[in-house]
Amino acid sequence: MIALRIGLPQPNFNQLEKHLYEVSDPDHERYGQHLSKAEVEHLVAPHQESIDSVNEWLFSFGLAEDDLVKSPARDWVTVKVPVSLAEKMLDTQYHVWKHSESGDYLVRTTSYSLPSDLHDHVDLIQPTTMFGRFKKHKSTIFKVTAEKDALSKASNSEPIVDSVSGVTVDASCNKVITITCLQQLYNAVGFVPSANVGNSIGITGYLGQFANKQDLQSFFADQRPDALNSTFKFISVNGGLNNQTLDEAGDEADLDVQFAFGLSHPIAPTFYSTEGEPPFIPDVVTPTNTNEQVPMTSNLVVPYTEWLDFILSHKNPPLAISTSYGDDEQTVPESFANRACAGFAQLGARGVSLMFSSGDGGVGDGDPDPATQQCFTNDGRNATKFIPGFPASCPFVTAVGGTSHVPEVAVSRFFSGGGFSNYFSRPAYQEKVVQAYLDSLPKGTYAGLFNPNGRAFPDVSAQSDFFKVFIGGQAFLIGGTSASSPAFTGFVALLNDIRLKAKRPPMGFLNPFLYSKGFAGLNDITSGNNAGCGTPGFNVGKIPWFYCVYRLQGLLHSQPKVGIQVRAIKGLPKAETDTFPEVTGLGTPNFGKLKDLVLAI
Repeated sequence: MIALRIGLPQPNFNQLEKHLYEVSDPDHERYGQHLSKAEVEHLVAPHQESIDSVNEWLFSFGLAEDDLVKSPARDWVTVKVPVSLAEKMLDTQYHVWKHSESGDYLVRTTSYSLPSDLHDHVDLIQPTTMFGRFKKHKSTIFKVTAEKDALSKASNSEPIVDSVSGVTVDASCNKVITITCLQQLYNAVGFVPSANVGNSIGITGYLGQFANKQDLQSFFADQRPDALNSTFKFISVNGGLNNQTLDEAGDEADLDVQFAFGLSHPIAPTFYSTEGEPPFIPDVVTPTNTNEQVPMTSNLVVPYTEWLDFILSHKNPPLAISTSYGDDEQTVPESFANRACAGFAQLGARGVSLMFSSGDGGVGDGDPDPATQQCFTNDGRNATKFIPGFPASCPFVTAVGGTSHVPEVAVSRFFSGGGFSNYFSRPAYQEKVVQAYLDSLPKGTYAGLFNPNGRAFPDVSAQSDFFKVFIGGQAFLIGGTSASSPAFTGFVALLNDIRLKAKRPPMGFLNPFLYSKGFAGLNDITSGNNAGCGTPGFNVGKIPWFYCVYRLQGLLHSQPKVGIQVRAIKGLPKAETDTFPEVTGLGTPNFGKLKDLVLAI
């Protein structure tokens, strides 16, 4: 059996997009007037002609209305059929494919076709030609064996005054990041949110990552004792599990729930576990699945749409949601990327803030060595090119990069992901800051390696290294942008608390606010870079910026030759070019400033 998911066109999506930007723009009269579930579904519904045409086609193969599972807006149809019938429907032949390195099995075909009269009524069908996998963003773990020594040395040091934000931070925070460190660094000490104003926060989990409740209690005892004996609501999506055996605890899941829910307590928390994996075209960077073995019987390929179908069917989804999973953008078929991104837009229009970690590969693979870099296109040319990440590259989500240390710099050990999308054009909300940056670059900088007209990411950043997390009953330090996204989301939940207590709507889609007014409540990051693809990547710099310009001579992936020049860029207006979006975005949160800004709109 195979579950075919058929995507029908959304002819009025441009109208939804218009509504999304109006209700998310703090300068628009409709700001905060989010759409209802029914209104969003009406705007993304396919034409009746498309529904009828697809139904007629399915019925011609003996299927009945009861065999069709449709999404709330009827823009997705799922049918579970024998592979032999799928072959007839799609005029193709499926095979069982085994991955030579990992041993994973998939049921796929190399081509398929539809009757010509259906071409205008179907966007995509999966699983068909999409081979490959899905990955959690890197969570590098270090066992906390020397924590006492580190903290003992730090206790003898003077507190650190951050030169950018002016806040005072314990010296220990340069060794171990805790809830207290984040509250100090991001100016939220003493703020207590409400539990009864309708606020909520969510974490998504995939790939069999289990969030352990006993670990959460250990974390609360260590860092948030007032939250002891509280827990999160668990929701299974498509059969997702949350095994509570201690030795099955997931590093990613534990990290996400402990810091997101620890920062936002007592705001109502939910953890979603979704079974399945998305469509994917293998490339050199992520050719295998190191996170789980996919059984031969598993034909689910789209966890984002599985989760989106589920969450969009609910009237009241969490108001701030973090995801620390993604793919190289080029490994996601563009048709799927567009449909998933459109689903994120639906949530934004309904008042949900979506955060995604920007990844840990810098501008591609995280490798600054030209001799060993793996940033090759997977279109048959094997050309060297920066590799953006998805869903961080979707313009309807807030991508979160990583910083480390106090004062903060772009995280150096994991190379905060960032760059320019090859699928999505640059949205209007970031036109001014990104175009000003591009105009300031010396002519020819990284020419041909990135799309200067694409959506730039990340949008913001937060600490992403040395997070103290409890996993399987033990304390560990974790690093990666998989830490920064749930941390930033915790502060978004606090901002929603401010808004809701003032009888105002939640923040919703954040980016128009961040790029127009919110940047005034963010801390500039003035140092660091995001190496990858045989280059140091993009650099962060305080105005004037100093950075290396790399001119690739040839683009032979075996030994690209790199010449280095150091240039200075004259200062430009602060509101236009204050930070470098492709490393740390507009900056890290200063909650003390942001809470005043969100009450002023």
